[in-house]
Amino acid sequence: MRSARRNRSSGEPSKSNPTARTPRLGRVLIADDNLAEREMYASYFAAQGIRVLVAGDGVNAVHIAQVMQPDAIVMDLSLPSLDGWEATRRLKHDVRTAHIPILACTGHATDLAVDWALDAGCDAYVVKPCLPQELLRLIRGLLERPKSQHGA
Repeated sequence: MRSARRNRSSGEPSKSNPTARTPRLGRVLIADDNLAEREMYASYFAAQGIRVLVAGDGVNAVHIAQVMQPDAIVMDLSLPSLDGWEATRRLKHDVRTAHIPILACTGHATDLAVDWALDAGCDAYVVKPCLPQELLRLIRGLLERPKSQHGA
């Protein structure tokens, strides 16, 4: 996973403060046009007691995030109607959603795609395939960051 800022933590839990508690993860928005991947992540997260919101395209992802205010967003970058890069830009420029951490989870593995995602406002980046357990670990790591480190 790559973080949005080179000097930020990797999104992993802090080892310097073992008593620090991971913030509660109540709702996650999964924005992915691949139904099988959406269902895989949604099933795993739901089994962990996390409420899952889903979107199959970028327009719906933006709308759901604005209305439902998830704790974190998993954003595929190759979405129909509005790609994940532009959806992320819109969310990070909206005061209602700018604070929500966004993890790009995509098949785009080039350095250029990573840079575009981070420039768009993604807080971290992971290349598919990504096991649901690993994705949840990365999301929890993002939530441990101070809110000032999320977004634009």
